[in-house]
Amino acid sequence: MKEWKACQFASTCLCKNAPGSEHLIADCSEKDLLRIPRSPNNLQDLHLQNNNISTIEDGIFEGNSLLKSLDLSFNRISQIRKNSFKGLQNLLSLNLSNNDLKYENRSFEYSAFHFFENLKSLNLKRNVNTSFVPGLWKLRSLESLSIDYVADKIAILDEKFVYLKNLTIIDLSGFTGNCIMNILTKKTFLFLPQITHLNLSKCKIQHIFKGTFEILRNIFQLDVSLNTCLRFETLENITTDLQHSAVKILKVNNIHSIFGLPIQLKTSHIWNLKNTSLVKFEAAGNRIQTIESGTIQYLPESLKSANVSDNIFSLGKYVLDLKDLPITSLDISNNVSPPNVLTSYVEVCPLREETVTINSINNCFFNELPIFEMWKKFVFPVPRKLIKVFIRSTYLKYEIPNLSFSTNELKYVSLSDNVLHTWTGPITNGKKLTDLDLSTNFCSNISKKFFSPDFINLKYLLLQNNLLGFVLPTDVQGEIFQNLHNVVYINLSKNKITNIPNLLFKKQQNLERLDLSENMIEDINFKLSQMKKLRFLNLRNNRISMLSRYAMNELDSLAKMNANLTIDLGGNNLVYNCDSLSFVKWIVYTPTNLHHREEYECKISQNTISLLRNPREVYETIQKECMSYEGMIIGITTGILMFIFILCGGISYRYRWKLRYLYYMVKVKCINKNNSDIIDQRLIYK
Repeated sequence: MKEWKACQFASTCLCKNAPGSEHLIADCSEKDLLRIPRSPNNLQDLHLQNNNISTIEDGIFEGNSLLKSLDLSFNRISQIRKNSFKGLQNLLSLNLSNNDLKYENRSFEYSAFHFFENLKSLNLKRNVNTSFVPGLWKLRSLESLSIDYVADKIAILDEKFVYLKNLTIIDLSGFTGNCIMNILTKKTFLFLPQITHLNLSKCKIQHIFKGTFEILRNIFQLDVSLNTCLRFETLENITTDLQHSAVKILKVNNIHSIFGLPIQLKTSHIWNLKNTSLVKFEAAGNRIQTIESGTIQYLPESLKSANVSDNIFSLGKYVLDLKDLPITSLDISNNVSPPNVLTSYVEVCPLREETVTINSINNCFFNELPIFEMWKKFVFPVPRKLIKVFIRSTYLKYEIPNLSFSTNELKYVSLSDNVLHTWTGPITNGKKLTDLDLSTNFCSNISKKFFSPDFINLKYLLLQNNLLGFVLPTDVQGEIFQNLHNVVYINLSKNKITNIPNLLFKKQQNLERLDLSENMIEDINFKLSQMKKLRFLNLRNNRISMLSRYAMNELDSLAKMNANLTIDLGGNNLVYNCDSLSFVKWIVYTPTNLHHREEYECKISQNTISLLRNPREVYETIQKECMSYEGMIIGITTGILMFIFILCGGISYRYRWKLRYLYYMVKVKCINKNNSDIIDQRLIYK
């Protein structure tokens, strides 16, 4: 059984075989079940989430010793008794989240988890609203635990956890459950020194004292994000505790209130990280305005990725230290943008004295000093190992001037969703760059030298949602893209383009995908024959009514060399009539693949709109109509000419004697005149 079919033990459920096994997987979710159905003994996975189950009958799973995964989340279960899970000694994963297990000891009998000798993952989120933790002492194999924890003062995970020697992952996050842990001390995790993954995000933490995480020498990932009452100064306590740990990932996003004063990232905040093997660091949404000079050098050489988006960075001397960053990926998107106070998470924090000192030398705001202007005559410092950089939605409102980067490994750069309105350039020392995103920048002017020869390895160029339709038609010699020899994808959609010069893409021999959708193009009048690798041309939602003979020939010649060539003409106002008969014929017989051709809307005679489901039939119908009109025109023209000939003949016959008389009169006069001239000549001679 490879596909889902109705289960034999419950017709409302769906069953299928587990991959490479005769065991069953049963999906009974969202079936409005009031009780758990008895299932066969070869069941491996059972999904019962999103039902109305309120009780678990004793012994209901007694014959399911092969069951490995059980999901009972989003039900109304209020009690777990001693024999509720009898028979599930081989269960590996149990999800009881989002139930009604909120009555502490009444909801969990003392031996509620007695039979789970091999259980590795347990989820009890969104049940209790206190610091109560059920008896887990029997779960000696447990590796991952997701629970609620609500404590108004000091949070302590007590001796109940001392038996869980294999527990390495604890999820207490308020994102997925109920979590309040106001104060953390060195006693909080005293019985859990083996933890490797700890999620404390959105737990309304107000204080983390030094020594809290010192015992967690094996910690691999720590997340204390969205605890906005912590304030950024607490980072020093966290990094001090982690200096001798195995930490690889540290997340401290949004630990500073959106209404707090701007802060400075100081050396004391992170200098202890120098001794770690940290790989990923996140500090987004903390109102960081500047960085103390020399701080960056204390980041460990092992650091590969940094996310400091949603801050309010200003330009300062610390920019000169960027070249010392060991990272390969940097995200500083959404800089300067004010937070949305209506949708942002806001905590009520206790009052504290707040003082902030920021050296004015480091305080040049983006909107006061154009960031790129400073580097017109200098080399812009780039971290030597940086591969990816994201500077999206930062409201950069400048021209991109002549810019040269320091030696770098940059491959991916995203500057989308800014206001970089003019691209002057040239941009140099970007020889390893493969992906460039300049979309959504309101750019209406790009110079012919912006893309320097250093863009030799660029493969993906995203320029959509700009105003390049005002400048591209002027590039009749194709100089703007002439250095992009290896680009395989160009996106120029939504640029208000009306016309594309014939030679604009003359150097794009390796182009595979060209997106010109959502523009105002009326025909393909640019050269395509050099694009021998072109696979997809998107002209959707333009103003094309028919293609010219030149365009059809260009596409056909390409299709003969590349059988995978596809063009999308959907969303255009295609017109099928006698004037476009050759275009209709081309649609029928072209070797070019027409993307979703059956969805094309076409306007035929009598201005009716229809879908092009059978193009051959449409072509034959129009051909017949055009042929009948041709015969009618020939017949009418012939009739008119015959009528004129008959009319002229009748008139000539009616006045034949007068016409003969006039003819002879003219003839006689001509003869007499000739004779008179001869006599005059003789007299003169004599």
